[in-house]
Amino acid sequence: MKITIAQGDGIGPEVMGVALDVFRAANVPLDYEEVAMGKSVALAGELSGISEEARASVEETGILFKGPMETPKGGGYKSVNVTARKLWGAFANKRVYRILPGVRSVLGDRHLDLTMIRENIEDTYGAVEHMQTHDVAQCRRFITRPGCEQVHRYTFEAAARKGAHRVTCAHKANIMKMTDGLFLETFYEVAKDYPQLQADDVIVDALAMKLVIEPESFDVIVLPNFQGDILTDLAAGLVGGLAYAPSANIGESVCIFEAVHGTAPDIVGQDLANPTALLLSGTMMLRHLGLVSHAEAIDTALERTLLSMTQNRDHTFRTSDFRERMLRELEGVAIDGAVTRQLTIPRREPKMIVTPEPSTTELRGVDVFVESPLAPSAVAAMVDGLDPSLHLTMISNRGTQVWPTGSAFTDCVNHYRIRFESDQPVEQHALIALMADVGHRFPICSAEWLRVIDGKRAYSLAQGQSPAVEAVVTPTSCA
Repeated sequence: MKITIAQGDGIGPEVMGVALDVFRAANVPLDYEEVAMGKSVALAGELSGISEEARASVEETGILFKGPMETPKGGGYKSVNVTARKLWGAFANKRVYRILPGVRSVLGDRHLDLTMIRENIEDTYGAVEHMQTHDVAQCRRFITRPGCEQVHRYTFEAAARKGAHRVTCAHKANIMKMTDGLFLETFYEVAKDYPQLQADDVIVDALAMKLVIEPESFDVIVLPNFQGDILTDLAAGLVGGLAYAPSANIGESVCIFEAVHGTAPDIVGQDLANPTALLLSGTMMLRHLGLVSHAEAIDTALERTLLSMTQNRDHTFRTSDFRERMLRELEGVAIDGAVTRQLTIPRREPKMIVTPEPSTTELRGVDVFVESPLAPSAVAAMVDGLDPSLHLTMISNRGTQVWPTGSAFTDCVNHYRIRFESDQPVEQHALIALMADVGHRFPICSAEWLRVIDGKRAYSLAQGQSPAVEAVVTPTSCA
């Protein structure tokens, strides 16, 4: 079976070289097609850092095994790691945390067997950003029901394979009620199909504290992308750092196995690179391919190697020493195991993943985001009454209501959200006409429709706003 190899930047070639030597010593039945990815590709003109050769190879083999990669600073370059996950639909990032023999950990001799799965494609990692005014930058956050279903179902399946008892969803739905709320809602919908597993949830800031105090109390945790990025690194700190944290990126057709630590340019060529994380990611890949016996043999050799290396008198880690000890541990080891191939599904165009349409969807208004240095009361005076059927119900600034009620102590920037609502369904063309009228008075930054889906309000309230749809004519402005 052939897989695609990308050595990476910095210490990437050093740790990948050790990993492939170990695979050969363990008689892993794989062929390797090496491709160019990373900093050199980006600097050569392909801003994504992924060459056409690499793209064709990965889409043929369905497996990418990669070292750490660097994104050049400035110049519009995109993270090659994020791009690869999104490009090939690797929607779930799985990391496994355990304390390895001989590796110093803040947990001491406590036992840890923790799996964290992070949604890998959506959230703020869409990197859809705009300068709305010269003072205000916006980043759009996308959470989708199909994307949530993908990662949650994978999480429960992974938990069942692990023999886990508990699956925990981390979120911030108490604040981000639409986005994290959808992530949490979908979690419990999927959980109904796995009654043998305990399903619960935790607010993400509380999780950060509990991971430090009692990480053993968790079994499998699933998180949204941005929060997951932060907390999976926190968990790596519990077991000795990113050098001991393997990573798999799972998609329906393409899977990526990688070391998520940095390229460590300060130690390149000094025989100091630690291949452990890449090797652990490699054994995750072997298990994924059905080569369980090979993975277990390498894991056993790795544990013995790490334990013996910590007994060195000078405690100096040498890549060459690590390699020699690993190969010695694998000498004469008999390994059996069959390959179970995950076939890549040929595609001519991207696959649509959608859920059933709701029974009813109604337009009830519009949020118009405008640029203005005026006080809220002055903004309201200029747009109130533009359309008798659409009431000016609220004006907010940075998410806080500043009209019709507010506080003189709420500081405002030059970016307002003006909300027009109706208690009856309204046609889109009426909202566009209203926006044109607003555009005659203020520069429009953007706009969002206000929808009611299956009788439920599908937009958030401002801080301090009442949900009632009514025209209010007595504003209280902030300075």
